[in-house]
Amino acid sequence: MSTLNARKKMGRPRVDSEEVRSRIQRPLLDHLDAWAEANGVTRAEAIRRLIARGLEVESAG
Repeated sequence: MSTLNARKKMGRPRVDSEEVRSRIQRPLLDHLDAWAEANGVTRAEAIRRLIARGLEVESAG
């Protein structure tokens, strides 16, 4: 095996995921951005966390 093939690849590791695109009205987007800033995360991470929370609440009862 050559050293070129043995080197670790740079960047983010691959994950099983899919890009999702959606439009969000400005008032909700502003609220989302405020939540993200207050929690020290990016907008994308805020969306993932809030979706997960919503699904947990729904499945709990």
